Amino acid sequence: MSLDETTPLVVISSSFSSPNETINSSTDNNRGWTKMVCPSDLHSAVILGILGISAIAMFSSFVVMAPGEVGVATTFGHAHGLSEGINVVAPMVTKVQTLSTKTQKLESVNKVPTREGLAVSLDLAIIYRLDPSKVVQLVTTVGPEYATILIEPESTSALRILTADAEAKALYTDSRQQIQIKLKQMLMNKLSVRGVVVEDVLLKDVKLPQLLADAIEMKAQAEQDAMKMKFVLEKEKQEAERKAIEAKGIAEFQSIVTSGISPELLQWKGIEATEKIAESPNSKIVIMGNSKGELPVLLNAAVDD
Repeated sequence: MSLDETTPLVVISSSFSSPNETINSSTDNNRGWTKMVCPSDLHSAVILGILGISAIAMFSSFVVMAPGEVGVATTFGHAHGLSEGINVVAPMVTKVQTLSTKTQKLESVNKVPTREGLAVSLDLAIIYRLDPSKVVQLVTTVGPEYATILIEPESTSALRILTADAEAKALYTDSRQQIQIKLKQMLMNKLSVRGVVVEDVLLKDVKLPQLLADAIEMKAQAEQDAMKMKFVLEKEKQEAERKAIEAKGIAEFQSIVTSGISPELLQWKGIEATEKIAESPNSKIVIMGNSKGELPVLLNAAVDD
C-alpha cells in the first residue's frame, strides 16, 4: 500500500494494548496520545533547516577587516593572514584574531641603575606599529599579548644597559637625547625581526634621588651665575676698551688742535677781538699791560642815567 498526501502518518503513540486497538487521544487521555504529521510538512521543515544552516555557514565564511586592521585565521592548527577588506574562511572551524596595524603607544615606568649605582625612575614611551607581513609570525610565536611578553621586557633590558653606562646627570641634561637615540636603535634591531616596527622612543620624565637632584640643581645654578658674571665682566671690559678708545681720540684731537695754535696766532686773534670791542659806541676803560706782547684790556664804563 502506498502513502499519498492525504494519508495520515502515526509518528508517536505513548501506549496501546494491541496493534488493532483504535487510539482516540481526544476521548481517553489516560491511554495515550498521538501526533499526526503529513509528509509534505516534514519535507518542508527539512528543507528550511538545510537552508538556514547553509545561510549561517555562508555568512560565517566572510570576515571583514577594517582599515588599519589585519587578521590571523587558524583552521585545524594552520594559521594564515587576513588583509583589509573581505576575506573568505572556512565557517565553524576557523578562529580569527584581529590586530591593529595603526600606530600605538606603550608607556611604562622603569627603575634603572646609573654608573654611580643610583636608582633612577624613568618614564618611557614607545611609539610602534605592527608589520602586516609579519603578523602571523608574531601571533604564532609570541601571541596576542606581544606588548607584555615582548616589547616591555626588551625595552626595559635595553634601557638598563644604557643607563648603567651613564652618569645620573646625563639623564637630567641634554645628554638624555643621545640615550633616546641609542635606545631607539637597539629596540629597532631587536623588534623589527619579530614584526614590531619602532617609530620613536621618548624618555618623558626622570626622577632622581632628592639629594642628587638638589646637588645637580645647585651646580646648574652656580654654572648659570658664573656665566652671568663672565658676561658682566666681558661687558665691562668692552666698556673700558670703548672709553680708552674715546680718550685716545680726544687726546689725539687736542694734540692736533694744540699743535696748530702758535703765539702769533693767539696775538692776532686778540687784536681782532680788541678792534671789535673798540668799535663799540659804549664808553670804555683801557687797561694796558706791562709786557710788550700783552694786549690792552677794554672794559665798558658804567654810564649813569
